[in-house]
Amino acid sequence: MTYHKKTMILRILEYFIEKADDEEAKNLMSGLWEQLHPKIIEMESMFINEGAVPPKGFTKVDVNLEAPKLWENGFDIMFSRILKEISTGMYALHLTISYREDIIKLYKQLTEITENYYDKFTQYLLGKSILSRPNYVNMPSSIDFISDKQYMKGSTILGQKRLLNTIEFGVLYRGFESNITGMQLMKGFAQCAKDKDVQKYFSKGLELSKEIILENEGILIESNIQPPSTPGGTVTSSTIAPFSDRLMLFCNYLLGSFSLGGQGFSATFLWRNDLITKIGVQAKDIFEYTREGAALLMSKGWIEEPPKMDL
Repeated sequence: MTYHKKTMILRILEYFIEKADDEEAKNLMSGLWEQLHPKIIEMESMFINEGAVPPKGFTKVDVNLEAPKLWENGFDIMFSRILKEISTGMYALHLTISYREDIIKLYKQLTEITENYYDKFTQYLLGKSILSRPNYVNMPSSIDFISDKQYMKGSTILGQKRLLNTIEFGVLYRGFESNITGMQLMKGFAQCAKDKDVQKYFSKGLELSKEIILENEGILIESNIQPPSTPGGTVTSSTIAPFSDRLMLFCNYLLGSFSLGGQGFSATFLWRNDLITKIGVQAKDIFEYTREGAALLMSKGWIEEPPKMDL
């Protein structure tokens, strides 16, 4: 799994580096590529030393460096940041199911690289005013405890919704930020995908992101909170694909899987029943969409089968 994801990221970075018109962004992405590439070689050596055939992953045939720019306005760093966010979650999971000392060491090193570049990408985006900061709130002046069961119900007898707490806002804000970027990603992928089935699937993902954004926006407005205005990048008019349909579909599958895990984890921190219901419906839609993507990958023969357990 790590090999597939890392080879995919290298191909995406190679395209973004080739098209970067901001020197600082180019240097950041080049630095990440230079740190990740040796890890690919290290993983290949691990497979070979154990007598295993290394996975195919994604190679030079999956990226078209001659393709025109598909996104502008900081999308390259915005999406690279999302990829590092996914890596953070995946390494935390992989560390908990690893036992060999060399494998644990590998994931600890990858985690360090990821955390370092996630911070660098965030500070770059904030410095360029591409990434919006979350809403400010007044600092608490007292310690309060919840003593009313209506807190979980989320509304009074008169039907008035209680205001969101800061944790609930954080969950909704995160959904905004990721889906705005995801919407631009799906728009670009749908615009240049060669396979009609894949193109249709990306268009469906675009509409799903829109639905989640609009629903979360309504919840914030209901609490008199100004929704964020994260730009998320701009899609150009190019219809020439920078990546193979296989890479784009796998990337989308990975994003859906991560989003699904995030939705489930976040739901445990929501205390308003109406929010739990809405997040649950969103998770169901994301699950069905992601499963559809997995089936599409299999029908095209584009996903490698994991090694079988011995009988």
